[in-house]
Amino acid sequence: MTNRTVLVLVDPATSSEGVRSSVLELLTLGRSLGRVEAVTLEAPTVEALAQLGAYGVETVHQAELPPEQQGDARHLPAVVGATLAAAVRLTDADVVLAPSTFATKEATALAARDLGAGLVIDASGLAEDGEGGIVATKRVFAGAWDTTSRVLTDVAVATLRANAVVPEPAEAAVKTDVEGFAVTVDAPAVRVVERTATERTSDRPTLEEAALVVAGGRGTDGDFGPVTEFADALGAAVGASRDAVFEGWFDRYIGQTGVTIAPRLYVGAGISGAPHHRGGMQAAQVIVAVNSDPEAPIFEICDFAVVGDLATVLPQAAERIKAHKDAQAG
Repeated sequence: MTNRTVLVLVDPATSSEGVRSSVLELLTLGRSLGRVEAVTLEAPTVEALAQLGAYGVETVHQAELPPEQQGDARHLPAVVGATLAAAVRLTDADVVLAPSTFATKEATALAARDLGAGLVIDASGLAEDGEGGIVATKRVFAGAWDTTSRVLTDVAVATLRANAVVPEPAEAAVKTDVEGFAVTVDAPAVRVVERTATERTSDRPTLEEAALVVAGGRGTDGDFGPVTEFADALGAAVGASRDAVFEGWFDRYIGQTGVTIAPRLYVGAGISGAPHHRGGMQAAQVIVAVNSDPEAPIFEICDFAVVGDLATVLPQAAERIKAHKDAQAG
């Protein structure tokens, strides 16, 4: 490992759940590349600082924004991008890592343009190339191809897909200090008129970052009960196919124009496996399909296939999982 500095975007820093799993993945990956520092646009909580210290972060750089870019405006990609660029110049960082969300993809692109840095979006991994450079791996064409790219610029900027790395704390926790730094932001082309925060009403993980995902399709006939019951037994997030959402059976769909996921386990129930849906989940590490049609296209890409009625298969599987958990707890 070289003496490079790796900056990790931790935004937002305050959360009832602490530091998000996707950020902990970045910190774990960052430690394999160099000394990890964090950058944030708001004050970290005591709990967040403790987590960051456990993952080896000694310094958190907190942006001091002009009044007109504080409040809701700090979430604008132009503001986040300018903050990342300023943090790189302040720390002379070699690598910038951020979670792969719609907002951070735009923000990192703006920062990379400002810095003249190489940019990789939706990377599945980063490593040294043996010559002091950074190599990024990435799945493209709906998860059908794996590519490897070498960053040729002095600074490498990347967003990392969720579940690409297993989060692991550092061998020894460190004391984490917060240092403010001034950020000058050119007036963004847009301004926040209104922003409404929606409180989560479910204990399930978010669909974008979940390591386990269960999805239902047209084969549910509108009854997502078996899907949600099985997901709760696993501790998984719940998604749907586009057809199921268009029918009004669920609110979020997985697909090329919906949510793109890369969980460690994906279970599709009553989903045929149309190209649109496959483009959003084919990067999953393990794919399980439950369908009553033995000729369903999703069976061509799954690791485990179950031909049967999901209304029968999923409740039985949920009961087995609950029984196993009860036995382990006892």
